[in-house]
Amino acid sequence: MTSRVITSRRSLLQGAAALASFPWLLPTAHAEAPARKLRVVASFSILADMAREVGGDAVDVTALVGPDGDAHVFEPTPADVKRLSNADLVIVNGLRFEGWIERLVQVSGYRGPVVVASKGITTRLLGPAPDPHAWQSLANARRYVDNIRAALVAARPSHAAHIEQRSADYLQRVDALDASVRKRLGQVAPADRRVVTSHDAFGYFAEAYDVTFISAVGWSTGSEASAADVSRIVRQLRAQNVRAVFVENISDPRLVQRIAHEAGARVGGTLYSDALSPPGTAGDTYLRMFDHNASTLLAALQVRAP
Repeated sequence: MTSRVITSRRSLLQGAAALASFPWLLPTAHAEAPARKLRVVASFSILADMAREVGGDAVDVTALVGPDGDAHVFEPTPADVKRLSNADLVIVNGLRFEGWIERLVQVSGYRGPVVVASKGITTRLLGPAPDPHAWQSLANARRYVDNIRAALVAARPSHAAHIEQRSADYLQRVDALDASVRKRLGQVAPADRRVVTSHDAFGYFAEAYDVTFISAVGWSTGSEASAADVSRIVRQLRAQNVRAVFVENISDPRLVQRIAHEAGARVGGTLYSDALSPPGTAGDTYLRMFDHNASTLLAALQVRAP
């Protein structure tokens, strides 16, 4: 019996020694499973990109309205309802931009926080309503990033240092681009900074960088330009020597092309207003989108009138 006990103890010691040679096999006291990524649903692609930039490895972000999508006329699907029901955090623009979001949240049964990224923005008005396109100013983008950062830190405090660092790095890039845009557009005389777009999405850009935008319709692409609207813009183009008209990635280009034809103007290129472009293209992140818009405007405005 004694020899059996000794043999058993020897086997246990040998087994323990073997495990010690492979420490990853040993249970760790107070070990915690790594937290899964925070499931974030953003209302549209620009906010989704900001959330990815700030959250990094801590987040898994999807957008309800994807690249080249138009949030003004978006119609949610059952898949969108499911995305919201599984979300940990929802980020929206606010300022009445997503007229469908409250109903979608209600139908999905989502009960988590809804972050309004534009909170704290000094809004401009379009008639009696706030202009929702506040991301068209890089100074406003700082507020967006700060609101997103605070929400992500609150939702994942264990990743606070990671999120704070990424936010600070991103804001440095925002500020650098803001300075670059001001310098580049400053090469054009203020009187020559006049362009035409299809809908009124660039009011904050206009105020920030002293560019006059003339639009065929109001802030929502859900409305259509009347014959009187088109005639008014054609007269302005001719009278004010407007350098170029621009199509938008979310809009049917035929209206702008018609205006350009009737006014004898030229189409200066594509601007990204309410959505990013698909991955791998010119405006596939918020900062690339903004830089593209500034460069496209500058190239058109620097062309001398005939």
